[in-house]
Amino acid sequence: MESNWARILMILLVCWGVYTPSFAQQEVTAHAKLDAVDITVGDQIRMFIEVQNKGTGKLQWALFPDTFNHLEIVEKGKIDTVQQGGATVYKQRLLLTGFDSGLFKVPAFQFAVIPAAGDPYTVQTDSFLVAVTTVPVDTTQPFRGIKNIIFVKADNTMLYVGIVVGLALIGLLLYLFLKWRKKKPQPEVVVPQEPLHLRTLRLLDELDHQKLWQSGNVKQYYVSLTDILRAYIEERFKTPALELTTDELLSKTHEHKEMNRHYDELAQILTTADLAKFAKAQPLPFEHTQTMELTRNFVTHTQPVIVETNQPAQ
Repeated sequence: MESNWARILMILLVCWGVYTPSFAQQEVTAHAKLDAVDITVGDQIRMFIEVQNKGTGKLQWALFPDTFNHLEIVEKGKIDTVQQGGATVYKQRLLLTGFDSGLFKVPAFQFAVIPAAGDPYTVQTDSFLVAVTTVPVDTTQPFRGIKNIIFVKADNTMLYVGIVVGLALIGLLLYLFLKWRKKKPQPEVVVPQEPLHLRTLRLLDELDHQKLWQSGNVKQYYVSLTDILRAYIEERFKTPALELTTDELLSKTHEHKEMNRHYDELAQILTTADLAKFAKAQPLPFEHTQTMELTRNFVTHTQPVIVETNQPAQ
């Protein structure tokens, strides 16, 4: 009796010596559980893997083979990560099945851990025994022969329903077609195009109402003003005014008889704008309004003249 107690005490001491240091050092624990341990051939078992990491070490997830010990993994769920009480918890679900009858072992799966300090180590899940049984067959009953083909009388209800629905669709399409043919085409509304000079004067008025130079945005005021003026010149006189410098544009002005009459106005507008845009000078308030009026006068005096011809009556 005393020898038995001594043997038990020795086993406990050995277990304490083996496992206590590992638990003290390990910051990671692994667990697994099955929702069933007894299934019929072809049935499925769900296996839940859970690993807790209470430290900052790096965890290497276990490798799960597709088959082991006559069991198969038919589905591997994604690894979910959650934070619980200062620990990082990793969870994964595996779907197992077996097609051979017998008692098979689900092995313990190992996870490698590389701690922030100390030597790497491994943790593993528990192992399980799974019983896979076949479908019970009553051998006392005689074998039954293969029955002949049984012909079932066709049900024409769906055929009739299909015919009715088809006729209804044909009638609807015919109605829509006849209605479309009777519908008179609507006359196209022609929106008269705004003349160039009126559109330009409208843009100048909108710029003036923004009060840019009054609020200190002098450079933006002259950039917008010259863009409107250059766009007008480009469309009115077929000159690439938006691409030319001030000197090039003034040089082109001499080539157009009508623009040449307003050379001094254009020179004053563009020169004042360049001084403001490139910070060479700060125009006075009256110069801002004067530049706007010169631009309006240029557009007004160079607007295209529309000549109407009277066609003789037929």
